[in-house]
Amino acid sequence: MKADLHVHTNYSSDGKSTPQQVLERCLEIGIGCIAITDHNEFRAFDDIKNNGKIIVIPAEEVSSSKGHIIAFGIDRHIPRGMGIQETINAIHEAGGYAIAAHPYRWWSGIGKKNTVMYNFDAIEALNARSIRSANIKSRKLAECIGKPVTAGSDAHSIETIGRGYVKLPDKVETWQEAVTVIMGEKLELYSTNRKFLGTLRYGFKSIFQWIFRGFRKM
Repeated sequence: MKADLHVHTNYSSDGKSTPQQVLERCLEIGIGCIAITDHNEFRAFDDIKNNGKIIVIPAEEVSSSKGHIIAFGIDRHIPRGMGIQETINAIHEAGGYAIAAHPYRWWSGIGKKNTVMYNFDAIEALNARSIRSANIKSRKLAECIGKPVTAGSDAHSIETIGRGYVKLPDKVETWQEAVTVIMGEKLELYSTNRKFLGTLRYGFKSIFQWIFRGFRKM
């Protein structure tokens, strides 16, 4: 079963697709499990959790004061703007796991030092919106410090869903089982990488959005 563990909907400020459109796209391309990781939002899970077709992991991409942290398996919204340890603690208190999202992304990753310093439950080793060198370094870092790994498309539109994923056993039937496997087993990962022109466009866009947000991380 393919599981795309980093997907955004229009509940994210930069997302384009509704939760229902995300589900329909997953059915079209054979994705059996997704984590809806909207930026500092948790509402999409309630919209589609009982769809009966796709396993949906309750998740959120939280903007800590130092960069993005993905929360898996949470039972509530995690507020933005806290320090790294505070964010990890809040995720654990909500019954979830804290994942260092795309740690080497210059704009929103928390960086190698913070990834090593803090006790994350896992590391996002492959992200389809990261450049190849960043994905290579993320995967090596996870292996070096012995952390479980995740992978995802970081899709903000339905066209890019499935460009990054892990493969789960077909016997997995619930999001709880999915998270247990992700955190406890060595899984096959796949991801494309962001190309050079895409990186330039992303950089310019991110700078303007950062200024517009009053110099806050997304």
